[in-house]
Amino acid sequence: MASAFRLSLKPKVSDNMTHLMVDFSQERKILQTLKFLPVPKAPEIDPVECLVADNAVTVAWRMPEEDNKIDHFILEYRKTNFDGLPRVKDERCWEIIDNIKGTEYTLSGLKFDSKYMNFRVRACNKAVAGEYSDPVTLETKALNFSLDNSSSHLNLRVEDTCVEWDPTGGKGQESKSKGKENKGRSGTPSPKRTSTGSRPPAGRGSRDRFTGESYTVLGDTAIESGQHYWEVKAQKDCKSYSVGVAYKTLGKFDQLGKTNTSWCIHVNNWLQNTFAAKHNNKVKSLDVAVPERIGVFCDFDGGLVWWTFFEYWDAGSKCCENTSEK
Repeated sequence: MASAFRLSLKPKVSDNMTHLMVDFSQERKILQTLKFLPVPKAPEIDPVECLVADNAVTVAWRMPEEDNKIDHFILEYRKTNFDGLPRVKDERCWEIIDNIKGTEYTLSGLKFDSKYMNFRVRACNKAVAGEYSDPVTLETKALNFSLDNSSSHLNLRVEDTCVEWDPTGGKGQESKSKGKENKGRSGTPSPKRTSTGSRPPAGRGSRDRFTGESYTVLGDTAIESGQHYWEVKAQKDCKSYSVGVAYKTLGKFDQLGKTNTSWCIHVNNWLQNTFAAKHNNKVKSLDVAVPERIGVFCDFDGGLVWWTFFEYWDAGSKCCENTSEK
């Protein structure tokens, strides 16, 4: 190409590049007027204010400093058999309770089938959730027991935590006992011989099975200290039953409430409804309706038995109480 037609190309720029700058000054002022919510601090669970009772756990916490921007709290819990955080191989998922407005929450209707429960809580505002609190472990030791079939009267059919009347119970054993021990004799064999017909090994120190008119079955766990609570519910067509506690000295012919070492609540629906407390062969009628279920609180160390009567099954059930001294 001829030199006359050559062009020189030079960039037309300045040293400070002002022609490429964008002015954000107005937007900066707008952004500076915005107020962002801070991340909430971690709450602090107060173990002293927490309560474990009657298949319920109340957890209480507080904020390290006042924060009026808190909208709600999230409570998480899980069961464990270890004092502290669950071990890795025993890890369980956290259960979540959301949208708690206060600084206390009660978990009710729990089944205490583990020794402990872990709890943690976090605070939330309208924008973000904060850090979790330090986990707290609460003991949820419960009195878990079944009915001891080896102690029951032969006319009772016992299955784990249920018992019902069985009019045909023990007839096979009685016939065998008559044939072997009372051959050639008429009449009914003595209670002693009947009860020893074919008794399975007892799980409570090989005690004798209840017999005669003592239609009783024991629990398979003895109470020797502490405070314990359990509930009993009877079927609507149940005609008569008693719920109570007794010392180990209760004999196989003894009935609950008729000795000085046993206490019970008795319900009788045969002809008319009767509801009474019994001890040492003394009866005290209770001026309340026959309840849907009966709660028994045994304070072994304090020497008290506390009865709670629930009229309904729902969470808002009415109840009244009666106390007996051991």
